[in-house]
Amino acid sequence: MHGQSGGRGRSVLSRPGFVLGLVLLAQIAIAEEPSPPAIPSPLSLPQALELFERRGFALLLADAAVRSAEGDAEIAAAFPNPAIAGGAGHTWSYDPNRCASAGCSNTPWGGALTDQGLVADLLIGKRRLRADVAEAALRAARLQRDDAVRSLGALLEEQWVQAVVAGALVRTAEQAAAASAQTAQLVDLRWRAGDVSEADAAIAETAKLQAEQGVDAARQQLAETKASLAFLLGERSGTPAFELPAELPDCVPPPELRDATSDDLLARARERRPDVAAAKAQLESAQSGLSLAERARIPDIGLTASYQREGTGNEALTPPTAVFGVTVPLPLFYRGQGEVTKAEANLRAQQIASDKVDAQIASEVAQSYAAWQSARSRLDRMQSRMLERSRRALDLVDYQYKRGAASLLELLDAQRTWVATQANYEQNVGDWWISLYQLQAATGETPKT
Repeated sequence: MHGQSGGRGRSVLSRPGFVLGLVLLAQIAIAEEPSPPAIPSPLSLPQALELFERRGFALLLADAAVRSAEGDAEIAAAFPNPAIAGGAGHTWSYDPNRCASAGCSNTPWGGALTDQGLVADLLIGKRRLRADVAEAALRAARLQRDDAVRSLGALLEEQWVQAVVAGALVRTAEQAAAASAQTAQLVDLRWRAGDVSEADAAIAETAKLQAEQGVDAARQQLAETKASLAFLLGERSGTPAFELPAELPDCVPPPELRDATSDDLLARARERRPDVAAAKAQLESAQSGLSLAERARIPDIGLTASYQREGTGNEALTPPTAVFGVTVPLPLFYRGQGEVTKAEANLRAQQIASDKVDAQIASEVAQSYAAWQSARSRLDRMQSRMLERSRRALDLVDYQYKRGAASLLELLDAQRTWVATQANYEQNVGDWWISLYQLQAATGETPKT
């Protein structure tokens, strides 16, 4: 019998239809699980910001912190539930049948109701202070989430710019490698014809190999920046294959920054930055917390009402009896001094933190403004003369070398100068945009999708 029962149990699990059904259910569950949106290709900056706000890890954590603060506010605003108690028993040594009057009983029962300090809490105001503390903390959490969008959005903008610049540097390195390959081929032909020495051929080939090394390094940098960008976008499945625009937009200063001074930007930052408002909310929460700690020294008074009986007549052991009482803890040994001290220290810490935020804003505005001014100056110099002259010098030396009027070293030096200048130009454009985004973040502007 046992063997037959075990065989029947195994036959159910080993049936092909049952196993196939489990596989199909698993596939359906996997298919119905929502998958994160793919990264668009080519990835524009507004698309990157939109993905970041939807699934970036930092913002998801900030959302969770806001949700937690909402729960704390709901807890602080809640009224304590009244408590009700009841009980019944039996008196073994009492016979109600011997009672001369009616209404005797050997079954005692009773009940009690207490407000759990609700009335006293409302009169003293502790609940209101707890709600004030939690509401201020909730405002701070929401503002900190806004500040995360501001600061991390600027970080995303910077990473996107660096990825675009890395792509441009790859193309520059490939152009340099192609030019070096042509030069090496030309020198090799001339060496075989006996027009130049073997040393020139070795130098040209070395320059070609160095240019190829530069291509590999540039491609590695591009892969690293794209991986960092994908992480900021909340990518969970490794680095996906996506492309970026070939070049950055034209460097046109926003109207509000063209004539702005450092003092103007600092005043704007103090007025608009979410972390300033968050620090004020934290300070308000600490002030309310100190008031609550001081108010908590007043003992929690509990009101109770009870009713008990064991019979109803005059001869009943316990006639119907109603009792109203008050419970007052005696603050003889401890009066909340530690809570007050801790609240005072927290208030002092929040005041220092608020001052620190203000000083940090001044530093960030000054640094980002200086960086943007420097980036503007370097880019203007590059665009006005430096880029064109390096290209012109390379063309002239290349022309002279092909006609024997310039040496190979002069040609290679001109090629290196042009490559370095072109790479600096791409980096200068990236620096201009990065410094602009950092300045906008420092003055409290949130990136727009």
